[in-house]
Amino acid sequence: MGQGLWRIARNQQLQQQGYSGQGYLTREHGRRIPANNVSNTSHRKQAQGGIDIYHLLKTRKSKEQEGFINLEMLPPELSFTILSYLNATDLCLASCVWQDLANDELLWQGLCKSTWGHCSIYNKNPPLGFSFRKLYMQLDEGSLTFNANPDEGVNYFMSKGILDDSPKEIAKFIFCTRTLNWKKLRIYLDERRDVLDDLVTLHNFRNQFLPNALREFFRHIHAPEERGEYLETLITKFSHRFCACNPDLMRELGLSPDAVYVLCYSLILLSIDLTSPHVKNKMSKREFIRNTRRAAQNISEDFVGHLYDNIYLIGHVAA
Repeated sequence: MGQGLWRIARNQQLQQQGYSGQGYLTREHGRRIPANNVSNTSHRKQAQGGIDIYHLLKTRKSKEQEGFINLEMLPPELSFTILSYLNATDLCLASCVWQDLANDELLWQGLCKSTWGHCSIYNKNPPLGFSFRKLYMQLDEGSLTFNANPDEGVNYFMSKGILDDSPKEIAKFIFCTRTLNWKKLRIYLDERRDVLDDLVTLHNFRNQFLPNALREFFRHIHAPEERGEYLETLITKFSHRFCACNPDLMRELGLSPDAVYVLCYSLILLSIDLTSPHVKNKMSKREFIRNTRRAAQNISEDFVGHLYDNIYLIGHVAA
């Protein structure tokens, strides 16, 4: 159960226990407060800058709703702000009490776009009978389907009109979604290189230090667990994209995509060397500089030294 709904039910229980016709209204820290002291308690809470709980509890429609904070009696913007903190499950439960408020399209639209940042259907005229609550359920079902079988998941999104059959649209959907299983996603991108190409172009590495950009890249497109053709493809695409985003820096340092490719491989190997518990003799900074400058010429010693420091202080680039 959501904490918000639990608190409401608990408040109702405490009100029933603490209220009687003999002059007791509520309890505070396990102590009954006489009715004639309620105003003093209220003023004391206001003086402390807290919320006037007494007046909120008085907001009710009838005697049967005693102690129940009725969101329909609050200003609409305040009610929607409270409900916006609920997840989809709790919002469905809240709709059993405040049907008009909890079924509001703006709330469900916010849930959809905060979880799935891009869908083709967002930019289209909604069909007849469209609702964001229904769309949320379809997106959730499609994501679960994708995590079991990526091809079936993408086909499901297309069959519901959520995604267009376009590599660029699929890439945007993947880039803006965090509910997809990264292992299944890696398999899908290995098979759909056209989607992978568009996904790489969505990254902006401008003015980023090379190891930090590589970390961001591998957070979206997870690296394989072993070396192979797919890893080489990822590093090659990253190298070209990094150079395209930083043309002035590349000219200043005299780096080409091939040189960035060598540096990326060196950073991955250094990350493994420094973080693996199985490697006892760690590579020193001097050794890394010597080996890297031997593989990629015309690279300044200071720049390579900064690369080593970044890995040593921050950690693995593909963790």
